[in-house]
Amino acid sequence: MKAADIMTKKLVTINSLATITEAARVMTQHNLRALIVERTCDQDAYGIITETDIAQTIAQTHNPEAIYVCQVMTKPCIVVNPDLGVEHIAKLFARAKIRIAPVIKDELLGIVSLTDILTKTNCLIPFQDQSTSQKLEQLTELPLDEARATELETIADHIYENWCSG
Repeated sequence: MKAADIMTKKLVTINSLATITEAARVMTQHNLRALIVERTCDQDAYGIITETDIAQTIAQTHNPEAIYVCQVMTKPCIVVNPDLGVEHIAKLFARAKIRIAPVIKDELLGIVSLTDILTKTNCLIPFQDQSTSQKLEQLTELPLDEARATELETIADHIYENWCSG
């Protein structure tokens, strides 16, 4: 699966000279967590402004009406090629510590987010460690005496100890 398969094609953009208040209003109106900032010319890079950018700015200033998107946006932003595989997008997001990126190939095509990866792919199918399964199968095939039962419990405890952290 590729970025083009899971990206959101309906985009909402904002002008870099809009205020933070306007950006927050647009995000709220469209139920978004980020906006792509329009380019000022064809050679310009796209920018992005996130709800985190807005929240940090509001926390640091008393007048968000006086702060413009261009003052707090990330530009240039990390972009994704529409042919990039979903597993590579996930790795990119993890390494860059981002959750959303525009999909661009000569022009802005869409936007891909961590939510898209989680909801539009089969990545939520439980992963089963083959070596763990094989160990449990081997142990359950052995005749159970006290020593074997203790060994089985120890291995099972080790396998499951990190599944729930409370």
